[in-house]
Amino acid sequence: MDTLRLDPIDHLAGTVTLPGSKSISNRALLLAAQAEGETELHNLLRSEDTEHMIEALTELGVNLTVTGTTARLTGRGGPLVREPGRHSLYLGLAGTALRPLTAALTLGRGEFVLDGSARMRERPIADLVDALALLGARIHYLGEPGFPPLEVFGTGLDGGTTRIRGDVSSQFLTALLMAAPMADDPVRVRIEGELVSKPYLDITLHMMRRFGAAVDHRDYQVFEVQPGRYRSPGRFLVEGDASSASYFLAAGAIRGPGVTVHGIGSDSVQGDVRFTEVLEAMGARVQRSADAITVQPPASGRLRGVDLDLNHIPDAAMTVAMLALFADGPTAIRNVGNWRVKETDRLDAMTRELLKLGAVVEEGPDYLEVAPPIRWRDASIDTYGDHRMAMCFSLAALGPAGVTIRDPDCVAKTFPDYFTRFRTLIPAAA
Repeated sequence: MDTLRLDPIDHLAGTVTLPGSKSISNRALLLAAQAEGETELHNLLRSEDTEHMIEALTELGVNLTVTGTTARLTGRGGPLVREPGRHSLYLGLAGTALRPLTAALTLGRGEFVLDGSARMRERPIADLVDALALLGARIHYLGEPGFPPLEVFGTGLDGGTTRIRGDVSSQFLTALLMAAPMADDPVRVRIEGELVSKPYLDITLHMMRRFGAAVDHRDYQVFEVQPGRYRSPGRFLVEGDASSASYFLAAGAIRGPGVTVHGIGSDSVQGDVRFTEVLEAMGARVQRSADAITVQPPASGRLRGVDLDLNHIPDAAMTVAMLALFADGPTAIRNVGNWRVKETDRLDAMTRELLKLGAVVEEGPDYLEVAPPIRWRDASIDTYGDHRMAMCFSLAALGPAGVTIRDPDCVAKTFPDYFTRFRTLIPAAA
């Protein structure tokens, strides 16, 4: 297994232009493929997750060309596939591809096998399948019930009322809503329990409306979608990835003189931009413009611990656990039980690797409490094939002991050149 050594970093500064958002890129690709008209997507993320979506759409016959970070699609003006046939799609660990495609391929015609990596076969999908079945979908499990691989039959969706749990993954509801405009009748979705990651649903609703869908909700408990067709907005700019921004912004909060990221800002539609509110609560100095954010360490030179519910920013919440290493006092990250069904069990993985650094950690069923090390340890960090573990623990190099990242190439899932960008912030004399 490859490793990457990061020696202790004394200070850093600079500017980073963010790659496109994974969440927005894969939503935009699928919506554009189903829309009437031609769509030109700019600042598209090029990573494993988006490549899986691009390859799937190409296999399904969508007219799609990609040059650099620009994609041009001629939409189908309806379901992706309208003729009988059988297709097999391999989607790796890309939940933002497999889950929306599961819903989208219930429309139109055809038979489709959707599969992924070994870890994807461990990630639950029954809540989405059950919700689609209530609308008339036909989906079979080809392995363990409740998990991929799946066989999806294109028979159409009837419309009507369905229900879905809200406390597992917002991607299930996103997938359901994005397919709903092409059902025969209006679709009403009732949420059971607490809805996690609401800001990711806001991205979905915003983008569906940009592509012409009529969708609304009542306090995130009942969603209503009217039948119709998606229409291309023509040109669509993908925002920079706010989750990926969190690592650079955190670095700026830990070590001065400061870091600026371009591609997100006060006008961002992504919920993870609220990570800056956590930075401010911890004492960091934050400046925002419409499309850029600058972060500097606290005037006192030391962050302070916080106790926060971070259910609304679960990906960026991992970065808060790293900030806790540099804070005065403990930090508690609460209501993040859905970490357990991500690319790995992130609560368990974060606990194991933070302990290696010398941190004091308490792991609960849906929370993590972290106190900074009394004595830092040089550590070799296991990443569990999880891109966010690798990126998070790069921040440990801002401590006094340095760190070795195992399997650094797993960042290819969302940010292939992350470590190259990270190193540009380290002055030559550091």
